[in-house]
Amino acid sequence: MNEAVVLKAPDIDFDTPQLKRHRNVRALKDKVATVSIGAGGVFVIVAVTLIFFYLLYEVMPLFESAKVEPVAEYTVPGKGKTKFLAMEEQAEIGIRIDDLGAVTFFYTENGSVHSQLNLPIPAGTTITSINEGSAGSQTLALGFSNGSGLVVQHQYKITYPNDVRLITPQLVYPYGEEPVTLATTGSAITNIAVRDNEELLMLAGATDSGDIFGSLFSKEEDFLTEEITLEEQDITMPQGRGKLVSLLLSPDVRWLFTTNEAGELRMYDLRDRANPRLNTEVNVTEETKVVAMRFLLGDISLLIADDQGQVSQWFPVRNEQNEFSLEKVRQFKTDGAKINQIGIEERRKGFFIVSEDGQLGLYNSTAEREALRENLLDKSIRYATLAPRANYILMETEDGQLHFWDVHNEHPDVSWSALWAEVWYENYQEPEYVWQSSAATNDFEPKYSLMPLSFGTLKAAFYAMLIATPLAICGALYTAHFMSPALRRKVKPVIELMEALPTVILGFLAGLFFAPFMEANLPGVFTVLMLIPIAIILFGFAWANLPASIRLRIDDGWEPLLLVPVIILVGWFSFAISPSVEIAMFDGDMRFWLENTAGIDFDQRNALVVGAAMGFAVIPTIFSITEDAVFGVPKHLTYGSLALGATPWQTMVRVVLPTASPGIFSAVMIGLGRAVGETMIVLMATGNTPIMDINIFEGMRTLAANIAVEMPESEVGSSHYRILFLAAFVLFIFTFMVNTLAEFVRQRLRTKYSVI
Repeated sequence: MNEAVVLKAPDIDFDTPQLKRHRNVRALKDKVATVSIGAGGVFVIVAVTLIFFYLLYEVMPLFESAKVEPVAEYTVPGKGKTKFLAMEEQAEIGIRIDDLGAVTFFYTENGSVHSQLNLPIPAGTTITSINEGSAGSQTLALGFSNGSGLVVQHQYKITYPNDVRLITPQLVYPYGEEPVTLATTGSAITNIAVRDNEELLMLAGATDSGDIFGSLFSKEEDFLTEEITLEEQDITMPQGRGKLVSLLLSPDVRWLFTTNEAGELRMYDLRDRANPRLNTEVNVTEETKVVAMRFLLGDISLLIADDQGQVSQWFPVRNEQNEFSLEKVRQFKTDGAKINQIGIEERRKGFFIVSEDGQLGLYNSTAEREALRENLLDKSIRYATLAPRANYILMETEDGQLHFWDVHNEHPDVSWSALWAEVWYENYQEPEYVWQSSAATNDFEPKYSLMPLSFGTLKAAFYAMLIATPLAICGALYTAHFMSPALRRKVKPVIELMEALPTVILGFLAGLFFAPFMEANLPGVFTVLMLIPIAIILFGFAWANLPASIRLRIDDGWEPLLLVPVIILVGWFSFAISPSVEIAMFDGDMRFWLENTAGIDFDQRNALVVGAAMGFAVIPTIFSITEDAVFGVPKHLTYGSLALGATPWQTMVRVVLPTASPGIFSAVMIGLGRAVGETMIVLMATGNTPIMDINIFEGMRTLAANIAVEMPESEVGSSHYRILFLAAFVLFIFTFMVNTLAEFVRQRLRTKYSVI
């Protein structure tokens, strides 16, 4: 009888020093890896949080309210009744002109007199009106009680003896010290206006009876001495209609604006010097009295205040007959206190009001924003002036005191409505979304709407994803599920290598090669898009119906190689017939046909170019993640489906796609994030025009491209600078929300299909 052989395992001592040391080292490595991965995740969260708070830190000052702080209070220097008050650039020297013709230059910090001068006014007359030609021009028109007028300028020379700034004020009479007769009746000039441009000088004045008088001079400059001589021209002024509150001239001396206490605003056309025409007559108030009218910076918009504390903005707008008419654009409300004066900022579209109850209000017209409204004094404010930089304000009260205040009002031209709503800008026919951050002159009205940039960002991403998503996902599905493993090992690295191409190269090629090529062969581009899908379907149908003896010569999964010559041939054929298609269907010029027959604007660098270039850049990202997700589906699921009789296509649709859907969705969201944040391609392949047009043949400007273009040119700390940070903040929030939503959906999909 054979005896059973019993095998006994050798005794192993698991407590040897070597094994203990190995276990300790492995435990230490696990702990280090756990701590490192956890710390890395924490640092990523901290970094993202810091970016969020830094962007928020740069953006928050945009929405801070203005503040004022008292600096000094002193007695009004000089005598007489104040007719004009102003400050020079540095707000160190002030100027006061009284009704007796005395000019006092004084230090704003303490009220001490720097110098005093007397204007050359006729004997026995007083100054009855003063008006500044344009905000910041330092050109004044003086109206006298005898019906004459005078032009004078206050200037300030800055020198630096011993490295100390010295400001020397002076008065200049550019056209002589002899007054110009305005009112032939000899009545006092109660309202006066002046316009001084390169070609013309015009003075217009109105009397108590409402009669309007004017003097127009053409300028001639001596070639050698550069001396300017004036030659008077005949001009007929409109007939007066009651006592006027204000009288204003447009910069080109085309329009004359008048208003009276009853609120009758009139705009006269002065182009016909002998026969001025009433262009517009409107009633700007109802049951209230007009107390002031001023030009806003740029001398286009009119600000009109009434005795109930309301300020309205008006400017000329072309109507359907292509003629100008005055339109009320917006209205600003105070607390109902009677306004004594409207003052204008010299460098922004802002203004201030002072009232009888000592209230100061700071406003911005474009942003339609009230930056400050505060009762500063318990006395009526008779006159006020804002420094050219809008950083100081000087106010004279009824008790003969001057109050000097420091003003902090850095970003009044920004509001949520200016950023996200339609705004009616000067010289526009209607409210629009516009981004235009700079111009050649200080009269420019900044346009900071983020809507065109946000729209452009979504438009570029939409067309890029429209091209990239189906190609990348379908390619990944075929590569992972149908393609031969040997061919897959060659194709996948090649496609992933596309991601290594610098986007600046793609943008360069798209802007300088593909955009002109597409414009020249536009019919061919659309012919390719139509013929290639048809050719692939026909080739697949023909291949499936070939005899098995022919089809079996090609191993399964290698069939895509046969499509390469088909696609090349169809592409060549499409562009070869492009001229014939263009002649037959578009009268020989498809671009001209689009613009003039179809009414579709065409820009060479457009959304189609961006979509193709950015789609090329996004395809590798979506493809790689999708392919990994599909290839990672457990094989027992696909084998089980096939074993139960399902076709490979049914297995793909019913088993593989649902299981891989979380990964596919993540791939699409990551690709969308890449498209939204892309900079160089949209920067180089579009016209960078911030317009809102879904047209595929129009360009756009994205948030990221706008930041790249304008950040180097923006002044640090300015409204423009901080709005660019706001654009980055919007981009950050958008991507954060998209990624959060994507993760939520991905987890839901993962939970739903994890039972498979």
